[in-house]
Amino acid sequence: MKTVVDARKERFDADAAWEMIKSVDTVTTAKGKKVQTWHPATDDKDKMLKQVMGPSGNLRAPTLRMGNRFIIGFNDDLYENIF
Repeated sequence: MKTVVDARKERFDADAAWEMIKSVDTVTTAKGKKVQTWHPATDDKDKMLKQVMGPSGNLRAPTLRMGNRFIIGFNDDLYENIF
């Protein structure tokens, strides 16, 4: 891991989140048992942002960047498969 950001101290609104994720190949979001993979180059920006943003208007945690991919949110099975 190269960079760790404390989400309580550094906030990412929708514009900042989009700036981070728009250039990657895939964004995988996890909410409970629902896991979805997005492609920023082709998928609907507003629908994707709805999944990556939390109720407070900040980027959901945890958020991991792995190469050219973001993992946003938590799901046990997803993390088992990744690690």
